[in-house]
Amino acid sequence: MNPRNSIRFLLSHLVGAAMLFGGATFAADLTSQSSESAGVTIAVKPVDVSAKATTWSFQVTLSANSQDLSDDLVRTAYIVNRTGKKNEPPARWEGDAPGGRLRKGVLRFKALLPLPKAVELRIQRVGERAPRVFRWDLDCPCTDATMHPS
Repeated sequence: MNPRNSIRFLLSHLVGAAMLFGGATFAADLTSQSSESAGVTIAVKPVDVSAKATTWSFQVTLSANSQDLSDDLVRTAYIVNRTGKKNEPPARWEGDAPGGRLRKGVLRFKALLPLPKAVELRIQRVGERAPRVFRWDLDCPCTDATMHPS
């Protein structure tokens, strides 16, 4: 086997092992959730809410049939902490600018530490009485009770 092929072989196995045994692998199993109200659908999927992450990422899609989506998600989205209180707003939104009928992007939050047993993201749209609620149980493969005090 020539040196180039040896390096490719080694790298492919290292990447595979990292994907298989990495701390964030359980986050990949968290499903997308959606909420439809007043002609607007919001779909959210956790990208990384692992114990090792310093920033949590959520893929967000907003779609509407007839209205302009001018939501400022950095102001209207938040995570609920383990005591049920509103936590810090997102650190940033990386995606489509306000406007239009379809917006996609990623919301990034400072991770909650220690890792809670569940994560709840809420989006309070202007004109809606209650926030949209998206909740996932974190079936973390770890057995360390200090990571999950909630």
